[in-house]
Amino acid sequence: MTSLPDGYRLVDLPENRRADVLVLDGWAFATSMTDEQLLGLESPLTWDRTRGVEAEDGELVAMHASYPFSTFPVPGARTPVSGLTWVGVHPGHRRRGLLRTMIDDHFTRSLARGEAVSALFAAEPGIYGRFGYGLAAQDLRLKIPRGAKLRDVPGWQDVRIRVERLDPARHGDVVHRLHSAVDRPGWATRDSEELRRTRLSDPEPFRGGAESLRIAVAERDGTPVGYAMFRRKEAWEVPGPRGTVSVREVVAPDAAVARALWGVLVDLDLMATAEAWLLAPDDAITHLLVDLRAAEPRIVDNLWVRLLDVRAALAARRYAAPVDVVLEVSDTVLPANAGRWRLRGGPDAASVEPTQDAADLTLDVRELGAAYLGGTGLGALAGAGLVAEHRPGALASTATAFGWHVAPVCSWVF
Repeated sequence: MTSLPDGYRLVDLPENRRADVLVLDGWAFATSMTDEQLLGLESPLTWDRTRGVEAEDGELVAMHASYPFSTFPVPGARTPVSGLTWVGVHPGHRRRGLLRTMIDDHFTRSLARGEAVSALFAAEPGIYGRFGYGLAAQDLRLKIPRGAKLRDVPGWQDVRIRVERLDPARHGDVVHRLHSAVDRPGWATRDSEELRRTRLSDPEPFRGGAESLRIAVAERDGTPVGYAMFRRKEAWEVPGPRGTVSVREVVAPDAAVARALWGVLVDLDLMATAEAWLLAPDDAITHLLVDLRAAEPRIVDNLWVRLLDVRAALAARRYAAPVDVVLEVSDTVLPANAGRWRLRGGPDAASVEPTQDAADLTLDVRELGAAYLGGTGLGALAGAGLVAEHRPGALASTATAFGWHVAPVCSWVF
């Protein structure tokens, strides 16, 4: 592990240091909220996975934490993933190697817990590549005009939609059950009680002048089968009402439910647009909209993935087609991953073994992480000079196997 400079030490951060954590977080991520307001918020942290760096006088000057995604979806399977979060360094202690030490600490502790993969949302995309994280998922953002025409879907009119004020006590179990059932790579499940509670909290300072959270619950025969969380913000201009619907999360298990929910979201009275973030690039709405261009589609980075144990991580997922390939992997941060690995796999199982056979493909662990969820093609990475082919045909067959039938995405920022 990288050593800290003199005068700093790594420490555990138990819950009784929450006030120190919030003060540091306010320095790392500028906020207009007071300390009292911050202390009044629900905390999403799992405290035995929260670590910090103290200066010599005991001041907390850096921290990181992780979420226990014990049932994280990857192509064809679920596997434990360590969700790196709350990474911050006080501006007075930057450029001293504190981040590198914390990343090393995160890797070591994650591996000790049996988590072969780490994932994160990057506040600054340029930071995490040097630690071996690759861009594994992107998300779609839309501004859908009110009344946008949607295509017809058989059965959508049989789906009943109830629109209500979000009540964690009433809706929490439904939201957790439906969200956890989604089988899309990257769809990070909220496995801890803290995450489930925080995701449904709705503090007034975070509303930006909009109303409290609402939920549209889709039902078949009285049973909830999908939902959309959203809030409205009114605005008035000379021509008339120009309000905005902010769509927070949509869970729809089939086309009819998706059509019914989006039919409500894009046609609420006094609203001019429905703005949705964190949608999969292949979300149903992209094909339900008759005029996608009018929704101003924009793609941004979503999840970044790091394989901490290449052998275990590659064996944990499934593959869209049979594959038998020797991958030569470089990894300067975790040298145990470096070397040649024979991957054999398919839709039902996978195995990974070290080998001395000649490499079919060579790539860095960063590119392997980018391809891991099936959303970043190995062929595209090869086109950028980041994957090298040594056996004719190996790239095409391996890229096909690593792909998946749905695009990866995480529906919430952690």
